[in-house]
Amino acid sequence: MTGAGAAGTPGGPADTPGAPARTPGTPAGTPGTPAGTPGAFAEPAERVGRGWTAALALANGAVWAGWYGPIQILLALQAAELAPPGTSKESVLAWVTGLGAAVSLVANPFFGALSDRTVSRFGRRTPWIVAGVLGGAAALCLLATAQSVAVMAAGWCLVQLALNAAFAAVTAAVPDRVPHLQRGAVGGWLGAAQILGVVAGTGLATVAGGVAAGYAACAGFTVLATLPYVLRYRDLRIGPGDRPPFAWRSFVRGFWIGPRRHPDLAWAWLTRFLVNLGNAIALLYLLYYLRDALHRPRPEDGVLILTAVNGVLLLATVVAGGVWSDRTGRRKPFVLWSGVIMAAATALLAGWQTWTGALVAAALLGVGFGVFTSVDFALMTDVLPAAAHRGRDLGVVNVANSLPQVAAPALAAPVVTYLGGYRVLYLVAAGIGLAGALLVRRIRGVE
Repeated sequence: MTGAGAAGTPGGPADTPGAPARTPGTPAGTPGTPAGTPGAFAEPAERVGRGWTAALALANGAVWAGWYGPIQILLALQAAELAPPGTSKESVLAWVTGLGAAVSLVANPFFGALSDRTVSRFGRRTPWIVAGVLGGAAALCLLATAQSVAVMAAGWCLVQLALNAAFAAVTAAVPDRVPHLQRGAVGGWLGAAQILGVVAGTGLATVAGGVAAGYAACAGFTVLATLPYVLRYRDLRIGPGDRPPFAWRSFVRGFWIGPRRHPDLAWAWLTRFLVNLGNAIALLYLLYYLRDALHRPRPEDGVLILTAVNGVLLLATVVAGGVWSDRTGRRKPFVLWSGVIMAAATALLAGWQTWTGALVAAALLGVGFGVFTSVDFALMTDVLPAAAHRGRDLGVVNVANSLPQVAAPALAAPVVTYLGGYRVLYLVAAGIGLAGALLVRRIRGVE
């Protein structure tokens, strides 16, 4: 990716689109009150540099490591240790992760909206990144000491609460700072960091040497990997006069983005939700599919192989797809065809029920989801209605990522059990994903 636009001291004026010439935090107006950054609400025009992109991507990967070390390894081990007599470890894990998912659905848009209103000499996003990763690390350490299911559930909800504050601020930094025709590439690097963060968190949880050590390792990595961004790069600031007076009614009402008033954002949200829902359904019962439909002798090994194939192809396309989209200046064709590829891959699992078919499907899903991850992120930032509410609106957008994880089990279980098994399940998933891909054509405000 290119980054020639940032040619000065890291964090200096040349690296900050619209940055002021005065020293950060110099009062203007009320003594001791931070002045706003000229152009903080304008669409950015200067390209961000490689250093800024790498630091933000690393911070994004840190958040995902803090999430997925527990999700992939540690919470399951802890549930097995703490499950009361007569209660299965699967039920404990389901309740704990379900409560955390519910917190995540609310926390992301809430903290995004708070960051939109934050007046600070350090900017409006950076304070929430710092508070989020420090709070998340503290909550991970609380989880390490949990001796009951109640403390385990409380700790995981606090992890979701804090890390969603950081994640909302990280994603909002992109439309704050990155011009439209660089957002595909930056979104690609954030997507790649997300995948590597999942791998890093899982690896740390595996090799640390126990549940408590695993939580401590994830906590330390989450904090350390965020430092390059928060220490080297200044955030854009707003002044007290740049935000409207606070009122709870208007604050809460702002989370509803009316489809009639903002149709492009509504169609983009629905596209993301349906594509992610189809993908979540396709992956939910993969281990059971290999065991019961393909009769693999070691389905766990099969899941590992398919995950590796999927991950390699996803990493290979997530940045390339974003860069290609930036160079063409177009978003919708990439989102459309990546969704079609993912739907075709899911349909293969229904129609070609062999190990070879599963490998081909995993590869196609990796290609499709890689392009979709970067370009759809850029598309979402392109249709945000107002610069003053980027954090809030992106938080609402992020619900389209997390809500499918809640909805997929509710939809998949009755299909597998009563409505035709895995063949019907994957056809349903393919249809949902294809519908989402086709709906991107309803967006009018971008090419």
